[in-house]
Amino acid sequence: IVGRFLISFLNKMVARLLAKRHVDASIQSFVKSLVNILLTILLIIAVIGKLGVETTSFAALLASAGVAIGMALSGNLQNFAGGLIVLLFKPYKVGDWIEAQNVSGSVTAIQIMHTLVTTADNKVVYIPNGAMSSGVITNYSRLDTRRVEWIVGVDYGEDIDKVKSVVNELIQKDNRILKEPDPVIALHALDSSSVNVTIRAWVANGDYWNVYFEMNKNIYDEFNRQGIDFPFPQMTIHQA
Repeated sequence: IVGRFLISFLNKMVARLLAKRHVDASIQSFVKSLVNILLTILLIIAVIGKLGVETTSFAALLASAGVAIGMALSGNLQNFAGGLIVLLFKPYKVGDWIEAQNVSGSVTAIQIMHTLVTTADNKVVYIPNGAMSSGVITNYSRLDTRRVEWIVGVDYGEDIDKVKSVVNELIQKDNRILKEPDPVIALHALDSSSVNVTIRAWVANGDYWNVYFEMNKNIYDEFNRQGIDFPFPQMTIHQA
């Protein structure tokens, strides 16, 4: 009776913890059932022992079987545990664009053993959850804004102040580029054949690629219109 009371209490505590973590309903049901079964088995063994039945050999057999099964399924158990960790701590969710295990794409499903990622060229990649729970994950969708960066090379001799002014006008015309934090336009490097200018601006996460590609085109068109030359690789040869 006391054992059943304790099991009921622990089951309720586990249920509250899973609900607080907003774990998927199917996972909650599975975990609660697993916990209840394990605790019930422990209670039965304890009761049998109290009744005077020898449980040492039974416990040893159960432990040996558990070790054998665990060794045989070590990889799957690692993926299973990794899936629970991912579902509990939520480093990513369905719909997020992530990069992990040399794969970049959108998360389409989080299963017990695998995370399904659809790449930009529409390939579905199954990544084991064991690797996902212990590896490095870059989540591009977690925050609302992202910084977009361009590096543009111009000829030596071009007026850098003019270049900055032209780029700043293009930035101000694009309503998708946020005013805070302030955009940055700075001299990046004096390269072998070009003077490189860095442009950094903040946009809403969903506008990142559209702004990036369209600004490339706008810079190219406006520089040609303003007579700002793009450099080509050059080599000077001195003859004796």
